[in-house]
Parts: sequence; C-alpha cells; structure tokens
Amino acid sequence: MSDPIFLTLLVAAVAFLGFKLYAARPRLSPRDAAREAASGRAEIVDVREPSEWSSGVAAPATLLPLSDLRGDRTLWNAFLQESRDKRLLVYCHSGMRSAHAAAMLRKEGFDAVNLGGFSAWQSAGLPVRKPGKT
Repeated sequence: MSDPIFLTLLVAAVAFLGFKLYAARPRLSPRDAAREAASGRAEIVDVREPSEWSSGVAAPATLLPLSDLRGDRTLWNAFLQESRDKRLLVYCHSGMRSAHAAAMLRKEGFDAVNLGGFSAWQSAGLPVRKPGKT
C-alpha cells in the first residue's frame, strides 16, 4: 500500500510500540534490587493484582496493586509517605504494568525503577514467599 496516511499511521504505531517496549525493560537486575532492599535504601513493590500474588511474590516485596496507585490509593498513600526517601523498585508479571507504575511515581518525584517481571526474580534464584507468610 502506498497510501501516505496508512504509512504515517503504521510508522506511528511501530514507534509507539518500540517506546512501550523500551520503557518496559528492566533498569536494574533482580540481584542488585535485592541488595538495595537489604541495605534499606530501597523498597521492592509488587504491583500485580491480589489474584496474581497466589503464585508467590518476591520475599521482601510490599504488595500494592497498580489499580490502587491509579485509583484512590487506599494502600499506596501511607506507603508513599513512609518511603519518600527510598528508591522504589517495582515489578509485575511481564514488566509492562511496572513500567507504568515507575513512570507515574517518577512524575510525582519518586526515585522509581522498573524491575520487569516476577519471573526474572524467580530465575535469579532469589527468595519467594506466599502472601500472608514471612
């Protein structure tokens, strides 16, 4: 097709998808994230929804769904007040939602980093727990 409008839309769609994939890429390895959290300089946050936590979560993670960050922040507000001076390391299932969460938090002045997907944490052999257990 040589329709200029179609080609323009196609280029825009490819550029948008490329940006989304770039933004979703992890900015810190799981092992480095675990070290930062253990030092007290950072907080690891699982932004998946509660129904997804049953498969396990990173052992040091605070469980705060992205839907609450985007919504009334019933869970997020107190956490953000307590963590203002810490680096926030967020992950989800694949890295897309955590990219959105990190971007939202950075816009609000937080030092937020996308860790990507939970499987990277598991693959690194780092501790995992079931929600409600320590």
